[in-house]
Amino acid sequence: MKTIYLKSVDSTQIYLKNLIKTKKIQPPCAVVADMQNSGMGSRGNKWKSIDGNLFLSLAISLDKLPKDLKLESASIYFAYLLKESLNELGSKIWLKWPNDFYINDLKIGGMITNIVGNVLICGVGLNLLDAPNGFGVLDIKVSREMVLEKYLQKIKKNISWKQVFSKYKLEFYQNHKFFTHINDLKFSLSEAVLKHDGSILCNGERIYSLR
Repeated sequence: MKTIYLKSVDSTQIYLKNLIKTKKIQPPCAVVADMQNSGMGSRGNKWKSIDGNLFLSLAISLDKLPKDLKLESASIYFAYLLKESLNELGSKIWLKWPNDFYINDLKIGGMITNIVGNVLICGVGLNLLDAPNGFGVLDIKVSREMVLEKYLQKIKKNISWKQVFSKYKLEFYQNHKFFTHINDLKFSLSEAVLKHDGSILCNGERIYSLR
């Protein structure tokens, strides 16, 4: 995968979107930055940048995604592959539905997905070295380069959604003491039921990840 390295950028996701829209680059490709000035978080929030953490966006053509992956659950799929890559390096990181990375009870990062034309763009922010107040840091010492290498290799395998889901559903119980936000509404995950397409049943409502 062609990877562009930048010292500083407003947002790796915005930068990559513009490259894709103007056809200056073709997927699969990725952008990595040392610093972000306006990183994108969930629900329109900003993800605070601290030098040395991971700021990554990658682009993949829709026709290159696993055939059984619903786009509504793309954030779960690609976030789980990163979580699994870090588990294999010794971390106890876990994935809170649908797109947040946690160590114990503290959020250490997240993923957002967008579609530009026929291309899926995944943006990742992950606290490898340091974190703002109220957030956590990855529980292992690992270089950004090692994380990227392992993660991009795993993406290249084009693992099926069925394989990813079969493992994620066994870990979903970790969500039950947390909440999620959908359209500015707060939902308890205490009795949420994970469905095979990555959606959840919560308070009688079927909810899909739209991030």
